[in-house]
Order: sequence, then C-alpha cells, then structure tokens
Amino acid sequence: MSLVNFTHMLTQAVDELSESSSYQGLFHQHTDGYPLPSTRALREMVELSRTVLFPGYYGNSSINAHTVRYHIGVNVERLFDLLTEQILAGLCFNDKSECSCFSQSQRQQASDVAARFVSCLPELRRTLATDVEAAYNGDPAAKSHGEVIFCYPAIRAISNYRIAHELLKLHVPLIPRIITEMAHSETGIDIHPGATIGHHFTIDHGTGVVIGETCIIGNHVKLYQGVTLGAKSFPLDDDNKPIKGILRHPILEDHVIVYSNATILGRITIGQGATVGGNIWVTEDVPQGARIVQRK
Repeated sequence: MSLVNFTHMLTQAVDELSESSSYQGLFHQHTDGYPLPSTRALREMVELSRTVLFPGYYGNSSINAHTVRYHIGVNVERLFDLLTEQILAGLCFNDKSECSCFSQSQRQQASDVAARFVSCLPELRRTLATDVEAAYNGDPAAKSHGEVIFCYPAIRAISNYRIAHELLKLHVPLIPRIITEMAHSETGIDIHPGATIGHHFTIDHGTGVVIGETCIIGNHVKLYQGVTLGAKSFPLDDDNKPIKGILRHPILEDHVIVYSNATILGRITIGQGATVGGNIWVTEDVPQGARIVQRK
C-alpha cells in the first residue's frame, strides 16, 4: 500500500474521531490551569498512608523506635501536600461551573479535608490492626502478623478501601473510587468505597470478591474468594435509567461467615452468627445463627 493511501486512511480516522457526535459522553474538556487527578500521585498517596499506618513494613525499612516519630512526621507532611493537590484536582473535575477552581476558598477546602483525613489515621490504624489480627487468627497458614501485612491481598484491598471510605465520608469526589479500583486491579477484590465495614474484617484468598456500594458489614465478618454482595435489580426512572442512591445491597451482621462463590443479592439481612455455604444464591433474609448450604 502506498504512502498516499496510508495518509488518506489516517486522515479519515482523525476526521471521524474528531466528530463531536462520536465522543458524546466520552470527552472531558480540559480548562487551562485546572488539573486532573493523577493515578501516579494517588498511588504515592496510598503508599505514604501505608508507610504511616504500618511503619517499617512500607517505606524506609531502617526505621526504628528512635526514628519512628521523625519518619512519620516527614511522611505525613508529604502526604498532606500530595493529598491537598489531588483533592483540589478532584474538586475541579467535579465542578461544572467556570472560573471557580483554584480559588482561595477551593484551595482552603482541599487543605481542610486533607488535614481532617490525616487526623483520622490513628483510628484507621486501630481498625486495620483488627483486620490484620482477624486474617492471622483465621488462617492456620499465617506464620506472623508481618506475613499478613506484607503478603495478603486482603490487607492491601481492605487498607485501600478504608483510606477511600474516609475520603468519601469527607465528601471528596472521584478520588475514593480511583483508590479502590487500584486495589481491584492489583488483587481482584472489588470493594466500593461507599460500603460500611466494621472491625475484624477479613477476606480469605480474596480473588473475585465483590462488595457493593450500599453494603453494611458488621464486626468479625469473614468472606472467602468469589463472594458477591450485590444488587438484585435496578429500578428505573421515567427515562429508563437506573435510579441512583437507593439501598440495594445486603446487610451482614456480626460474626457472619460467607464461603466461596456464594452470591448474596438485594437489600436483605444475613443475621448475626449465620453461615452461608459456598456456591449458593441467596435473595432472602437469613435468620441469626442459621446455616445455609446446598441441598444434597
């Protein structure tokens, strides 16, 4: 094929791709000076959070009891600056009005949210410590808490979720979902940042787990690989579009165990202490202490 033909094909492709009708709903029109959230910066932000939450396991491995305060201080300062810029980018992305981003009030709002997130880190560490304990106690193969922190995909996914959930509670747009999707791509565990999850939560193996936006999960809950906590149906509005914001995912009360490849759908309640066996489909409430398994 001649160079002329190649040029014609490329030109035609560019013309078609530039037609406004072809990118309707797929185009984010950039405004000069307005940043987009950066996945690279957000990865660094998550790693900095892990460095602060699990000192010595992430970041500088030479940290000790004499230097821990210094290292945490340096990392918190970097985390605050990085998060402020990313929150500001998220606010700009979410704001459809003109000439409102990068105002002093917008930057002050981003700094305030970043500071409030940092203030949540001590409580976040306490909760993640219970998740590590639950993973260690729930797996005979685990040799130490350090092995759980270093190696278990569940801890990576749950820590991303807990970071994202705190940001979502602070009304940060877009960024929480990016953070949980990072863990999803790395671990195969898909936890929506809007879900509410109690302490001592663990996921054994983890691959293929899905936890929907409006799920409520109590304390001391254990899931196995392939579990889906999803929605049964999507009510539509007058324009045939899904209605947003409705409570459509399950509630799991304290001390529930759900075994591999179970699918639990809809706004139903799995009662305290119940066990849901593997490879079954659940769309109705399960009483406290019940044991639901496949029929023989």
